[in-house]
Amino acid sequence: MDNKKATLELGTKPIGKLLAQYAMPAIVAMTAASLYNIIDRIFIGNIVGPLAISGLAITFPFMNLATAFGAAIGVGASTTISVKLGQKDYQSAEHILGNTITLNIIIGIAFGAICLLFLDPILRFFGASDATLPYARSFMEIILVGNVFSHMYFGMNAVLRAASKPWHAMTATIFTVVMNILLDIVFIWWLGWGIRGGAAATVLSQIMALCWQMKLFADQRQLLHLKRGIYKLKAHLVKNIVGIGVSPFLMNACACVVIIFINNQLVSYGGDMAVGAFGIANSIAMIFILFVIGLNQGMQPIASYNYGAQQTNRMMRVVKYSIFVATCIMISAWLISHLIPETCARLFTKDARLIEQSTKAMKIYMMVYPIIGYQMVVTNFFQCIGKVRISIFLSLSRQLLFLIPLLIVLPRFFELNGVWASIPTSDVMASTVAAVIMVVYMRRIKQEEPMYKTNSKK
Repeated sequence: MDNKKATLELGTKPIGKLLAQYAMPAIVAMTAASLYNIIDRIFIGNIVGPLAISGLAITFPFMNLATAFGAAIGVGASTTISVKLGQKDYQSAEHILGNTITLNIIIGIAFGAICLLFLDPILRFFGASDATLPYARSFMEIILVGNVFSHMYFGMNAVLRAASKPWHAMTATIFTVVMNILLDIVFIWWLGWGIRGGAAATVLSQIMALCWQMKLFADQRQLLHLKRGIYKLKAHLVKNIVGIGVSPFLMNACACVVIIFINNQLVSYGGDMAVGAFGIANSIAMIFILFVIGLNQGMQPIASYNYGAQQTNRMMRVVKYSIFVATCIMISAWLISHLIPETCARLFTKDARLIEQSTKAMKIYMMVYPIIGYQMVVTNFFQCIGKVRISIFLSLSRQLLFLIPLLIVLPRFFELNGVWASIPTSDVMASTVAAVIMVVYMRRIKQEEPMYKTNSKK
């Protein structure tokens, strides 16, 4: 099947089959990525030590901030490309590809250079203590040097999905994960490079995957391909990319701010071991979050294309399917966090105190996970159709409006338990807001349906 025909099927093929076709590769890729995160931290926790796990947890805000800039370009570009393909505007889609590459190079280099200049003060601000600072610094020095390649790798993977190549995007991710694990064995275990070895493995594996991605886009037979004249930044294209990318950028930037608050509160009320427990609990939680992110990545080109083609029935059907699957994923997370939390914690460390704190953290952290799959899908949906203000509000509601105030207030009354309890409490509040907004929007869609030419095929 040629690339153009695959793109056109977004508007004609049965929704259930389409979602499976696009979401399964992304979910498999996210599964592989989550396994890498787990294995990487198992290596670091068991070989380097429990303080290294705490040091790695300190870098989470940095990683979220880097992801925020990458998402602003990658998600913005992929969504804009999908809409243009739905409108059959192939020339604009190609120029968006070129502008995506240029923006990733500029932002990737600038972010890495600025952060390297102020690395120690930033890590201190993020909650690093004298004991955890050396580990966090060693890890981030390598990550920031390779930041431009990471930006480009994630950006090109997003464009691959928008260009109707979900299996290629999955292959790139799985290749990165496999190489990462192999290089972890060599660098951390065999050569004894410690936490720096884990960072080097991450960067090198992404560089290798990026080379393969660029080779794919260099193929002149593809609907979207690299060629002269598409790399010069155009104001209207950059505006569209950044306009849509603002929502995921703010979501990840806020996650950075939230983790800074969490780390500092954990240090104040529980010390370095509490930070390590958060690192372990977050690692387990991220497995399931990444599953839903993969589902959202599969939903994105389908929803965006049909929105661009004004096929609202198909657009809403893919959202409903995605909500159902996301809820099932998060129920699985809740079951694991309550049935085998200690077993999960023991994967990362043999330290009894850290295991005890991690077990407790997991139970509270994922207490209301069955309802947050809905919130994640709804937030992503509004981003997919370019409703930037709604998506931004939903992205910020959980983190800025609810979680940060709770992190300030609850620990004053319940100390360390208050830090943990603030997370599920904010999840309940944000999911309620998302449900109300989605109900209002669906009613509006039903009222506007007669205005559009819709395709009701399943």
